[in-house]
Amino acid sequence: MLTRWTDLDRTFSVFNELHRRMNQLFDDYEPTGWAVRPVVSQSWPAVNLYDAGDELLIRAQVPGLSEKDISLNLNQEVLTISGERKSEAPKGYSVHRQERGTVKFSRSFTFPCKINAEKASATVMDGLLTIKLTKAAEAKPRQILVKAQ
Repeated sequence: MLTRWTDLDRTFSVFNELHRRMNQLFDDYEPTGWAVRPVVSQSWPAVNLYDAGDELLIRAQVPGLSEKDISLNLNQEVLTISGERKSEAPKGYSVHRQERGTVKFSRSFTFPCKINAEKASATVMDGLLTIKLTKAAEAKPRQILVKAQ
């Protein structure tokens, strides 16, 4: 039995949190029939970005994708990773259950420094995309020599 207004506030707070989490769940996965709609959130593929001072290293998880499925575009300080994961049954097989659908994705990153596009390289192996971007000479950190007087 509720006896105080604060008890009602706590009860409504719990229901509000449940409502928020359910909305998030349905925003991420909207079912259409038996399969899940091919939706990819803005954070796919998952990416780690490292700064080594004179170069940037990006590692993105791209399971099931080959170099033909991925496109990289570097325009000034903006890198765009895009591509498509296709889901097709092997020849001679019919689909019994399909949980991984076809997905198109695009993700852009803006860097705080200029990038030397000629020295950029990218490799994909075992579902991991590795991109190395060398900073432009004017963007590299410089050591300042301190002199005693």
